[in-house]
Formats: sequence, structure tokens, C-alpha cells
Amino acid sequence: MFGVGRLVPPTLLKIREWSRSSSGLKYIPKWNWLAVCAMGNSSGHNNTSRIPSGKGPHQVGCTDLMVGHKVQGSFFRLYYPCQASDNPQLPDWVPCREYFIGLADFMKMNRTLSEKIFCYLFGSCKIPAAWNASFKPDGKYPVIIFSHGLGAFRTIYSAICVELASQGFIVAAVEHRDESASATFYFKEHTESGTKKHVSCDISKPMSEKLEEEWMYYRALIPGENEFTLRNKQVKQRADECNRALNILFDINSGKSVENVLQSVFDLSTMENSMDLCRIAIMGHSFGGATVIECLCKEVKFKCGVALDAWMLPLDEEIFPSIKQPIFFINSEKFQWIGNIIRMKKLDSAVIPRKMITIKGTVHQSFPDFTFLTGNWLGRLMNLKGEADPYIALDLSNKASLAFLQQHLALDRNFKQWDPLIDGKDDKLIPGTNITIPQASM
Repeated sequence: MFGVGRLVPPTLLKIREWSRSSSGLKYIPKWNWLAVCAMGNSSGHNNTSRIPSGKGPHQVGCTDLMVGHKVQGSFFRLYYPCQASDNPQLPDWVPCREYFIGLADFMKMNRTLSEKIFCYLFGSCKIPAAWNASFKPDGKYPVIIFSHGLGAFRTIYSAICVELASQGFIVAAVEHRDESASATFYFKEHTESGTKKHVSCDISKPMSEKLEEEWMYYRALIPGENEFTLRNKQVKQRADECNRALNILFDINSGKSVENVLQSVFDLSTMENSMDLCRIAIMGHSFGGATVIECLCKEVKFKCGVALDAWMLPLDEEIFPSIKQPIFFINSEKFQWIGNIIRMKKLDSAVIPRKMITIKGTVHQSFPDFTFLTGNWLGRLMNLKGEADPYIALDLSNKASLAFLQQHLALDRNFKQWDPLIDGKDDKLIPGTNITIPQASM
């Protein structure tokens, strides 16, 4: 799941938080009458906070790839090791205004007001990756497919994806079209005369003048609707979309011509024979964590999975015995509850590695980028920050993930130094879970 950030002056602050229930998560509105002056610490506006750059040996580039212009196509942000360049162009964190509108819808807020607020707060935030930078050939890079949470989209987890790419991975962050993203788009053929609509940013314009964008926004649960039925259908589509993205990477690696629907100067042919497609992992947060489990069931090409604060409700437990790959659950301290942990524990195995750790002082939103882009006071008020330093918390998560990936993708890297983190051996980690599970429940 995913929840978002700060509102600004001069109005009351409407806070929405995730509330746990036996059926999943509910978004509960809370009203807090606060003066405006306390809200003016916009990270995007004063640039005091930033998304962290990668710590690995590679500089990182990124590009967008859309294959097939219809809704059944594939759309993802691709992060990769790139050639060094002076004064690289850094892409906007939120690609265009329609995503601000989608966030407003997801949070059940007024579109016009919220768009202005979000633009003020985050409109100047940049992703620390060089846009369309030249690919850096350096042997074969392992591959990771990343799945976002409910209400998010392809750029919201850029800190994680940039770090993985800096460590020598090619990462495809899928933007899901199951109506779980706050916003996404595809194209339809333009048949009427007159002015065509185009997205409000240059990076998402189509190659063909005959195409116009069609926006798809978050679909809320209808009152009385069975949540499992909807979410299970969505998680299956999400897994299909992850597999579709992976198949596109296979085509690129094999030298097949892959047509990008979007205008782009990035040359996909430079990535031919650059991927180690025997070493592929799936990773995701919240609903994306459930997508990890579904993908492991559907596709054996995924050799292991990393599930960040996974939300387990969307999954049919009947698939659990068929999953044979290693899984690493990395949880926040404040989000999980008994029922969710029990479902994770049902994936325990005496022969297949299934690991779990909990990061102390973290909340569910310690994994998306919003945790870096809000001040401490408001970040905690909006439940976007926990007590832990967000940079230290995500660094622990990334290092533990890299150590796990080295073990189960058989990588020749220096990530073994972080092996103790996989077992929770650090004073900022809890081995397993902080949730007490009654023996009768197991």
C-alpha cells in the first residue's frame, strides 16, 4: 500500500492514514485543524531534502519504455548502469500533472487544490539518474523487475531502483494498469479531426501523431464489494504485467527490434547481450510484495523474490505450496499485524530459504520516496516517516536485499559483507517479526 504526504497553507490539514483490519487496509480520513505557517517546509520548494543517489560503483541512467500503445501493452521505467557524463539531465520525480491528479483522487481530495499543493511541494524534485544516458556495457547485468504499491506509480520507488542499478543491476519498475496505480496512461488511435490531447510533459509523447493518451486513475473499492475478489484479480494482472516486462527485456537482450511507443533518444540496441537472464529477481512493496509472491508462482525464471512490507490479502493461499524459490520478507515495525504475518509464515519451508526481518522505527511508507521528501515533523504526522532515520533505514533494507540477491542469484559481488543483515543481526533490526503470534493461530 501507499499513502502520501503533506498539505500546505492556508487551510486545514486533512490527514489520511491506513487503518488495519482483518480484511486488509482501510483509508480513514482524520481532520486536524492546524495553522498554515507550520506547513511551509516544502522539500521540493526549498530543496532541503532529496532522494538519495546510488552508492554503488556505477552511475545510473533511466528511460521510459512503452511497448504496445494499448492498455494490454507494457509500460515501465528502466534503470541501468550508464556512461559518465557532465551535467546530466535529471528527470522530474513526478512525470506530469496527471499523476498529481491521480494522487488527489487516491487520497479523496479536491483535484484542483491538491494539484497545486503537490506541485508546490514536489514539482521540482528530481530523480538522481541521468535521463536517457548512454548505456554502459560491462559484461552481463542481472535483472530485477519491481512492482509498486497501491496508489503509487513507476517513479515512486526511485531511491531503491537507483541504488540497485548503481550496484550493477538492470531494473524495470513496472507501472501497473490494473487500476491500482494512482494514475497511468496508454494510447488510443486518434480518429476525429481537431486538436489531440497529449500528456503534459515531453518525456511521454508518442512517436505517432495518430495516437492520443488515455488516462486510467485509481479505482476505489465499491461499498459492499468483496475486497479479496478485486485484489486477487488485480494481483494476477500485475504478475502478468511483470512477466510481460521481463519478456520485453528478453527481446532486447536477444537483439530483436523493440519499438518504443514513446519518443526517446535512448538506443535500446546498445543493451543487446548485456543481461544475465539466468539471474532474475522480482521485488516489490506492499501490494507489490503480494505481486512478488504471485510472480514466483507464475514464472520460474524469477530465481528469488524480495517482498517489502508485503500486503498478503490479495493472494490465494492455494498457490503457496507451488512456490519453490527463496523469498525475503523485509518488514517495517509499525505496519504489520497478526493475520498478515501468519500468511507470510505459511510460506515457511524446511528446505527452501524463506527469511524475514523487521527494521526498527520504520513505518509502511519508509520504503517509497516520500519518506525523503517531507520534513521530520510533518513526515511523522502524516505517517511518512518513522522514528528511524529514513536514509539509514532504507540503506539497511537495500544492503540486506543485495546480500540476499547475491546468495540466491549466485553473484560474484562484495555483498556477502552484509549477510548478517539477512538474519536480522544488527541493533536496528529485529530477526523475524516484532508481532507476537498466538501459538493457536499457527
